[in-house]
Formats: sequence, C-alpha cells, structure tokens
Amino acid sequence: MQARTRIILVDEEGQKFFGEGPARLLHGVEEHGSLRAAAASMGMAYTKALKLLRNAEKALDFPLTIRVTGGRDGGGSSLTSEGKEWLERYESYRDACVQANLRLYSEFFPEQS
Repeated sequence: MQARTRIILVDEEGQKFFGEGPARLLHGVEEHGSLRAAAASMGMAYTKALKLLRNAEKALDFPLTIRVTGGRDGGGSSLTSEGKEWLERYESYRDACVQANLRLYSEFFPEQS
C-alpha cells in the first residue's frame, strides 16, 4: 500500500485548470520551442494542447507562452517570464505536498513504511 499525491488546481467554479499535464506541456514548449511539437511528443492533439493552455491562461489571467504564427520563417512558442515563474512555483508547491504526504503517511501508517 502507498499514498499518492496529485496536485490539481481549480478555478472559482471548481473547474480544473492546471496539473501535471499542463506542466509537462509547458516543459515540452521549453524543450521543443513549439506547442505543436510539445503536444506531439506527449501524444496529444494540438487542438487539445491549445485548449489546455488557453484554459490555464484564462484562469491565471496572464499568458504562459508567447506564440508566433508560422510562415516563411516558421512559427514557435516560448514561455513568458510569468509562465516560467508559474511553472517553477507550481512544481515547488507540488514537491512540498508530496514530501508532506510521505511524512504524514509514515506517521499514520508506520507499519507500511
């Protein structure tokens, strides 16, 4: 037996807008320089990736990425400074929650540790 921690952030209406999927997507944008390539690397449709990103940006009220439409020189995406900071804060919070859960699990279920 083990306890797992999943951190999902919801808006005022209780609708999920951020979690591991969007975080991985943002890391993919950093790695690939493209939302389309990031989505493809996750096996996700570009339209779904764009919807996730827009939903998060709407809830947060700031842009997570800068998107440049393709053309002669090609397009691409990169994280905004706010997007980078948000991702770092989310991951630090998530990691702290995981560590707290491990401590609590050991406290409440010492025979399982």
